[in-house]
Amino acid sequence: MSAVVGIAGYVLREAAARKFILAFLLGVTGLLVTLSLSLRIEVVDGALAASRLFGELLSTDIRAVDVALRPVFMAAAGIVFYGGILFGIVACSDFAPSLLSPGRIEHLLALPLRRWHLLAGTFLGVMTLAVLGAVYGSLGLVLIFGVKTGYWTVGPIIAALLACVSFAAVYAVMLTTATLVRSAALCAALGGVTLVLGVVAGYRTQLAPFIETGLSRSAFEAVTVMMPRLSSLASASMDLAASRPMAVHSLPLLLGGVLVFSLGVLSLGFWWFEGRDY
Repeated sequence: MSAVVGIAGYVLREAAARKFILAFLLGVTGLLVTLSLSLRIEVVDGALAASRLFGELLSTDIRAVDVALRPVFMAAAGIVFYGGILFGIVACSDFAPSLLSPGRIEHLLALPLRRWHLLAGTFLGVMTLAVLGAVYGSLGLVLIFGVKTGYWTVGPIIAALLACVSFAAVYAVMLTTATLVRSAALCAALGGVTLVLGVVAGYRTQLAPFIETGLSRSAFEAVTVMMPRLSSLASASMDLAASRPMAVHSLPLLLGGVLVFSLGVLSLGFWWFEGRDY
């Protein structure tokens, strides 16, 4: 386990050397500071009386704070979920191909490490980056609205963590792809395809009737049934962020599906990587 943690630390140092962490923190901090300075909210006896953004009046309807902020938290959760995964696909696509590049991979394999340690450590390092970034952004959002309105909720943080779980499935495909072809562009492309198929999988029941009965529909159902239902997780994250009842029936089942998919894809990558010559 120490070897896996060591490789994860190596990935984090690599991200720091590329100024990846600094650029990400500055970008998120800038957005949070802009939101904090430009948003003015008037709360009277636990009700939202008025709100202004960049000096423009947004609403004068008097509503309970938790009800009024639901659309804001839902929108923020959706942006964090899909925007965070897309950003992670682009920003993290080069980590695994770089680790497996000629010269570096020979050096790493000469160390007293098992091959699966390299892949598991890379996966752990990237997911650590994802979790830290998601928690930082969502916690900042909670603090801003909590201080301005007095309404505190952990919903956005839970939503951000669900986005990280979804990104785990996407990055499992990207990492396995890197063991086959050392191409950051291909890793990012297949990560994007996984995201799209995961969104479609969440609506497979609604979309299937629009496909002609026969081979086409059977192929669509066969492909989507194997994919994690990322759009359903996105919907659950938005509901949790807004502190309202979830539309999905079984969140543990969705999370279990993502876990099984991720472990299955990673196992394929481990098996292929063990048999390769460098």
